[in-house]
Amino acid sequence: MTRLAWHDIPAPVRAQIEDVLGGPVVEAVSQSGGYSPGSADRVVTASGRRAFVKAASPAVNLDTPNIHRREAAITAKLPAAVPAPALLGAVDDGEWIALVLEDVEGRHPATPWRPRELDAVLDALQQVAAIELPADVPVVDVADALAGDAAAWRSIDPDALPPLPRGLGAWTRTHFDGLVDAATRGASDARGDRLVHYDTRADNLLIRPDGTVVLVDWPWGARGAGWFDALSLLINVRYYEPEADVEGLIARHPVFDGMPAEAATNVLAGFAGMFLSSSLQPDPPRMPTLRTFQRDQAIVTLELVRERWEG
Repeated sequence: MTRLAWHDIPAPVRAQIEDVLGGPVVEAVSQSGGYSPGSADRVVTASGRRAFVKAASPAVNLDTPNIHRREAAITAKLPAAVPAPALLGAVDDGEWIALVLEDVEGRHPATPWRPRELDAVLDALQQVAAIELPADVPVVDVADALAGDAAAWRSIDPDALPPLPRGLGAWTRTHFDGLVDAATRGASDARGDRLVHYDTRADNLLIRPDGTVVLVDWPWGARGAGWFDALSLLINVRYYEPEADVEGLIARHPVFDGMPAEAATNVLAGFAGMFLSSSLQPDPPRMPTLRTFQRDQAIVTLELVRERWEG
């Protein structure tokens, strides 16, 4: 992934960002994490004000500007109790879109995950799940978001699957119809009235010096089951530590209380189809590692489903 730098943003757009900030930017440090090819800079103005700015245009990537617009709309309406960066303002000239966000003093969790940091993140996700979601937060229903996962499975020719490790290719072909059915059920299984981040991974989380957790990057916000984000985080845990005891985590942390076992498996089956289908597409511009990452996530998620089905 090749990021734009601050000075790659057109001068008129930078000037509008500085208007939001109330002064000229004198320092900009590009952030290398994440999977967006747009800019991502921690900036400081002449008066010492700090912010996080990310910007993109269709010339950078066709999808990123609308993703940023969704994030701006959702972040602006998040309840104050949600541990997320505040939106200070947005600049949108119809081509370039820039988000100006609160700068969070923090770092991404260590990977492989450390138990204390993982518990802190699960605690934060439980906090989010307890917040009443206002009607004016422009999120989609998680069932609508997940409906595409079953369609993703149907777009795959099981006989043309690329090689997958540890016998997963043969297992997936044998269980293909069951995976499609499970993904279909997963869409309704994940319904709920709680705020869902939908993209909980280490690179979308920050841990402050006091140990509290902030969730960043909210374009996929949804309304669904309170356990949904914690379940999807387990994919990331396994991604970095193949031997991680995810079933033990589910058994001991209260964020998973009330999560039906079959519903969790169905949702994971849906994620597996989405990751696998996406990994088979051509590389998007300026994002040459994305498909490999999606394939690796598909492998991790398929293994979780296989373990749960085989007991």
